[in-house]
Amino acid sequence: MKVRRSDRLVDMTRYLLERPRTLISLKFFAQRYDSAKSSISEDLSILKRTFQDRGTGILETVPGATGGARFIPYILREEAQEFINQVVEEVNDESRLLPGGYVYLSDLLSRPDILRQVGRLIATQYLNQHVDVVMTVATKGIPIAQSVATFLNVPFVIVRNDSHITEGSTVSVNYVSGSSKRIEKMELSRRSLKQGAHVLVVDDFMKGGGTLNGMASLIQEFDAKLVGLTVFAEGEFTGKRLVSNYTSLIKVNAVNPNDKTIGAQPGNYLTTVFGTEMGNK
Repeated sequence: MKVRRSDRLVDMTRYLLERPRTLISLKFFAQRYDSAKSSISEDLSILKRTFQDRGTGILETVPGATGGARFIPYILREEAQEFINQVVEEVNDESRLLPGGYVYLSDLLSRPDILRQVGRLIATQYLNQHVDVVMTVATKGIPIAQSVATFLNVPFVIVRNDSHITEGSTVSVNYVSGSSKRIEKMELSRRSLKQGAHVLVVDDFMKGGGTLNGMASLIQEFDAKLVGLTVFAEGEFTGKRLVSNYTSLIKVNAVNPNDKTIGAQPGNYLTTVFGTEMGNK
């Protein structure tokens, strides 16, 4: 039974959004809806234009017998700026100030609406780069890695401070904690990374950069390639960080426990990805 165009468009949209960066053949859609390939091509043209106009993503169409359509999600500059400004405003809430001058961020990274946008932002940064796997360290970076991996449609791996027997043999490195200067150890199962894999590292928070630098060293041990380093938030740090080429969505510059103020502002994401200076509106 043939499917009406309006119904096809709804179902095709859902199907493509659920399978980012996956090539779906015209033949598959034609059989799915009992429609001619020419009709499917027209449908895809409508979706391609709508996705682009609404800033949903790119719909690539590949010609030929083995061709089809591939959806690549991204975020527009204006939406990215609006989201980052919204997060900054929430972080600057004085109720987030903890004893010792720490800022509470964990609740933000447990919200699906924020995690989804964080994933889109980071996936947009690496839109034109080849990524085989997303890496993070246990535990707070895991939801970020999962969100980014979903939009890139690649696996994610979790680096731990101690190995589990169920992971088999592991590769470990010692690294210097950027803030405390202590020697720490991190491990990853040998089965997690293939030689030559292109690895994107993400984490929830960075201060001195020791953890990120440790993961970069671990990637070298696997003879893999580091694609980039992106964190949700960076904190104020006096001295030289152990990593320099990183991206942050937000930055917590200063905390004043006396008057209960938090100095959060956008990180370097907007200028790194879109190339123009943009701050709070």
